[in-house]
Amino acid sequence: MIILINPNLVVQRNDPFTTGVVYMPIGLAYIASSLIEADFTVKAIDAFGEKPHQSTRNGNYLMLGLTHDEIIREIPSDCKVIFVYAINLTNHISTIGIVEAIKRKFKDTPLIVVENTQAVTAYALSCVAESFYKAGADYVLTGEGEHRAAELANFLINGFGDVHQLDGVGSREFYNIPSGHIADLDALPFPAWELFPLKNYWDIHFAHGPFTKKRYLPILTSRGCPYQCGFCVIPKTNNRAWRKRSAKNVVDEMEFFSQTYNIQEFHIEDVDPTISDERTRDICRDIISRKLNINWKIVSGTKIETIRDEETVDLMARSGCSYISISPESGSSRVLKLMNKPFNLPHAERLAAHMSKAGIKLQVCFVLGFPGETEEDLKMTWDLVHRLTRKGVDEIALFIVTPVPGSSIFESFYGYNSLSELNFSPTWREDYERLNRFRLDLYKHFLLWKLLSHPLKFLKQPINFMIRRFETKMEMVPYRALSIRFYEIRQALSNAFLRRSASHA
Repeated sequence: MIILINPNLVVQRNDPFTTGVVYMPIGLAYIASSLIEADFTVKAIDAFGEKPHQSTRNGNYLMLGLTHDEIIREIPSDCKVIFVYAINLTNHISTIGIVEAIKRKFKDTPLIVVENTQAVTAYALSCVAESFYKAGADYVLTGEGEHRAAELANFLINGFGDVHQLDGVGSREFYNIPSGHIADLDALPFPAWELFPLKNYWDIHFAHGPFTKKRYLPILTSRGCPYQCGFCVIPKTNNRAWRKRSAKNVVDEMEFFSQTYNIQEFHIEDVDPTISDERTRDICRDIISRKLNINWKIVSGTKIETIRDEETVDLMARSGCSYISISPESGSSRVLKLMNKPFNLPHAERLAAHMSKAGIKLQVCFVLGFPGETEEDLKMTWDLVHRLTRKGVDEIALFIVTPVPGSSIFESFYGYNSLSELNFSPTWREDYERLNRFRLDLYKHFLLWKLLSHPLKFLKQPINFMIRRFETKMEMVPYRALSIRFYEIRQALSNAFLRRSASHA
């Protein structure tokens, strides 16, 4: 049997608003389905998903999900290989802790840490592999994991092949850079969601994207991105290669899970799903022609320039698209050049206004504190947020730059003690207080500008919060933060009760 483990969700206790974002482990579900197709018996242990309400304190962090002892108890003694999924950088402290705990119990069982190549919140394992080897990992697996995991499992279980020649595999002695990508994404089996506790994800009522319906699933319609933004890990993990699934294959998956699990909402987690406007339109037409009663959202962002025009926006809205996230990143053209980030502002302003008319909620994301940014540059970002708010933008997200392992700016920062500190509230930065003050002030002004420009949109937000029907992330984030704080308090009270009972026994 092969064991696949998704780590705990890690929350920075002094900042539950920008940390603790829930990502369902779609990359691990893809690996599971590929291993099953290769005739392996697979068991998934979702450390977060199996007990999302349970919390454990670890210094300044809150770990949501199973304890290490509970994870160990779920691993059968006769397992042959264990894969641990490095889903996100902020969860690093959990991933490391799980590896250490497993190797104390299963010293002779091969343990592999698997890279997540399709999220800007992930990290390139080749840059931090030593930390995993020190914790006890035998291998790291980089690049797309579906075929590589099956090849490595075949070697470890059946003795097929030469591990020193396996593409994307690294150990203490060697590392083979991943070469090439999966040529035909349509040939991959759909993610094996049957192995994961889906109901637990739905019951917590918050997700990465705004959670409107009763049931949702993430979906990857493409992989990679052709751009080379300096703060992003994707150029490292995908070599600037964008690859697409066919429109038919994408809608086949939507239809399959809609029928299998009564899924009403799909969150597109691609880093850049609309690179091909023709494919975007084909997806929309296919959804409409099949009369699928679904809602879909682009929650991880896309390049708005690749959405060609208002006609595409209207087609997206007709097919059920209700939310799109885009990333101008900065209002300063000088900073955009430093980032290697192209952005067509007039196109974005035109389509933002049209999306508002079409009923599609629009999020715009910005990064603050990029190396070389000045106060004048920040003022330009302020002004751009003001203009876009008047155009009808529904929410903003302001992230303070952190050095992701694998990004081109990774070596430009110092001062942090743990990789889990590399989140969107990097309190270790010397300029954090200044940047955070700017961030909070801009959030306050955005809400004021939204109230003045679009009062009905503004007044709807507290209603959506109360009924837990989140149309934007800004409506959902306070609910998530309050829920996580409640989990922590409840766990502390429970622990205190158990200690008191034990002392009187």
